[in-house]
Amino acid sequence: MAAKTVAICELISKSFLDELQRWGSMKRTSVSLRCMTDFGSSATRNNLCISAQFLHKELSIRLAMRAIELQNLPYGLSAKPAVLKVRDWYLDSFRDLRSFREIKDSSDELDFTQVIKRIKVRHNNVVPMMALGVQQLKKDLNPKVVTEDLDEIHQFLDRFYMSRIGIRMLIGQHVALHEPNPEPDRVGYIHTKMSPMEVAQSASEDARAICLKEYGSAPDVNIYGDPNFTFMYVPTHLHLMLFELVKNSLRAVQERFMDSDKVAPPVRIIVADGIEDVTIKVSDEGGGIPRSGLPKMFTYLYSTAKNPLDEQLDLRSTDGVTMAGYGYGLPISRLYARYFGGDLQIISMEGYGTDAYLHLSRLGDSQEPLP
Repeated sequence: MAAKTVAICELISKSFLDELQRWGSMKRTSVSLRCMTDFGSSATRNNLCISAQFLHKELSIRLAMRAIELQNLPYGLSAKPAVLKVRDWYLDSFRDLRSFREIKDSSDELDFTQVIKRIKVRHNNVVPMMALGVQQLKKDLNPKVVTEDLDEIHQFLDRFYMSRIGIRMLIGQHVALHEPNPEPDRVGYIHTKMSPMEVAQSASEDARAICLKEYGSAPDVNIYGDPNFTFMYVPTHLHLMLFELVKNSLRAVQERFMDSDKVAPPVRIIVADGIEDVTIKVSDEGGGIPRSGLPKMFTYLYSTAKNPLDEQLDLRSTDGVTMAGYGYGLPISRLYARYFGGDLQIISMEGYGTDAYLHLSRLGDSQEPLP
């Protein structure tokens, strides 16, 4: 494995490294949900060409910045096998973009769309792979190092995962604009009349299925709100966040009441429609979290569940969704909320249960936070 932990400069030519540094120092351009919707609602050939030209430059900058940062991480994280693999994916994707010709017409745009499609697939497993790298680091760290004190790593992972959300949103939005006969009120990834109640129902069913598979039973989930209420948002993002919150609540309730004679109380989801924000509360009676544990919930080096590495997980088996274990579900869900101007807060009553408040901006005019 030692042969693999070589610096970028030993793997690639100086000219490529110079180009990587040049692109990595350029200024990025942030976009808003409303801007993506307005632009995508008339997906003419000309508009798709303009979008591809923008992405050709913008994705090059964003990928270069992350590839450079992946090489310079503290505590030896850059040398972990899983992190090296992620770095190579970023270098390969940057190389693919820079070797692509200038986009001048629809034929170029269609070819470019296939390139970024492949890039998106290549990066599918970045989150579990980075989580694996962090767990590899955690295993090797001196036990005296307090994981909450590793601020540099937490800040890097916040930047890294937020950047990844943006990259995937930009690619996914462009690719989705090519889909024939889109659903009504759909503009690429964005749904202009998304029902949060419907998404909550779907996410709850998925989370209960995981809980049933793992424990043999699952508490009920009750959803409250206006079934006719809709707003503009990205359904896949909301599904991911709600799935994570409901999954955590189901696990807490299930484990608390597993050996009890009492019927497990349901998890409750409440959707509130405000003027500025849509707020969704996920509420459980799973026993809550001690106050001392709350700051750890949004760190990447913490999980109350068993470490998947302890179950002999390796670099090839990062596809499965486990009930818990890596400790990145909540911090990444908060990044998804913040990406379009929202937030995620956790309030706990130790001895009773936990309330998670997911705030989503209704206005759609927040710019991407560029880390």
